[in-house]
Amino acid sequence: MSTTRVVCPECNTINAIPENRLQDNPHCGKCKTPIFKAQPVELNGASFDRHVSGNDIPLLVDFWAPWCGPCLTMAPAFKEAASTLEPVVRLAKLNTEEEQAVGARFGIRSIPTLVLFHKGREVARQAGAMMAGDIIRWTRSQAV
Repeated sequence: MSTTRVVCPECNTINAIPENRLQDNPHCGKCKTPIFKAQPVELNGASFDRHVSGNDIPLLVDFWAPWCGPCLTMAPAFKEAASTLEPVVRLAKLNTEEEQAVGARFGIRSIPTLVLFHKGREVARQAGAMMAGDIIRWTRSQAV
């Protein structure tokens, strides 16, 4: 049986979940919280690399800042997209105001910017605010 590695949104432990059980509301083997919560995971500098490299499922990161109007407008749409895309894609948010080094490392020049990672590497990028349906369509259109 094949397993899929998924990082816990609470304790950042990498969990090996049988592929056929991803839809069954799996819980973390360490902290026992649900692996998928139908909402974006809040990342910081310490957890960012763990989630990018530790997930076998694609990871869509919203690079945003609290002073950015379009970012705040897109936030509910991004949350709605998470409830549709999980467990096939994990959605996460990174506050570039608090984590400037991560934003600089990925050359984030405008926000919001969505970056899709798969197995540790960037596979697609989209700048600008989008509605939930557009986020879902764009994410699904990226063959990962």
